[in-house]
Amino acid sequence: MHDKNPFNNGYDFTILAAINSTLKKSIYVNKYGNKTIDFSNASSVKALNQALLKSHYDLDWDIPKENLCPPIPGRLEYLLHIADLFQKKDVQLLDIGTGASLIYPVLGTAHFKWKCTGSETERASIEHAKKIIKKNAKLNSIAIRSQQNKDHILNGIIEENDAFDVLVCNPPFYKNEAEASKQNRRKTNHIKSATQGRNFSGVANELWYPGGESQFIETLISESIRFKKQINWFTTLVANEDHLKPLVKSIKKTKPRALKIIPLILGNKKSRILAWCFS
Repeated sequence: MHDKNPFNNGYDFTILAAINSTLKKSIYVNKYGNKTIDFSNASSVKALNQALLKSHYDLDWDIPKENLCPPIPGRLEYLLHIADLFQKKDVQLLDIGTGASLIYPVLGTAHFKWKCTGSETERASIEHAKKIIKKNAKLNSIAIRSQQNKDHILNGIIEENDAFDVLVCNPPFYKNEAEASKQNRRKTNHIKSATQGRNFSGVANELWYPGGESQFIETLISESIRFKKQINWFTTLVANEDHLKPLVKSIKKTKPRALKIIPLILGNKKSRILAWCFS
């Protein structure tokens, strides 16, 4: 993990349990004698996130049960690595597909004091994200924009006078609902403790996109050319390593000034950030 990640040393479940009563009920001692929770249980993970955001940033945060529950340390890890790309404090961040959780603008504002804007296609997610802002005065600077055309990512979102330092994106992974359901069943079958629930929920636009992760990022790369003078760094998570080589090839065709692949390792999970800029 990044050396500036406050979650480097794990969680103090004693403190967190005192903050969130739901989390307290989910904590147990594993065979190694350590306090932990069932990370396959969506309600337990959400309670952990709520306790973390409350203890570190004094935020009241929640998401609907049908939406994806983002891991706070991992989302912050992404932002910490992209913060290393530029040396400035008054950062303007654009989050593509901010979702009901609003997690990147929330962390960007609370942890870094950046000015954040989130884009989203789903009306229900936008309305819930607005509720998070309304509950927390320190998040009032966050703006949310509605993407009306699901075939576009930046077109229809970037306005004439916009200037963003960085774009972040956690793209949908699957190609369609059938593929997402198949993979979720496979994951559930491999987690013995998943009988009480699973942390693989998510609404359509969070989980799948025609062509999957690679096509979503290809569209982002294509549209990035038009807005290369308004966005400094374009970045996205790439979950599938097999997608990396063809995506890098596509970016190189746009003749960027810089292109970086930043490893992202959280426990046993490996991912990477793909970043490019023109100016």
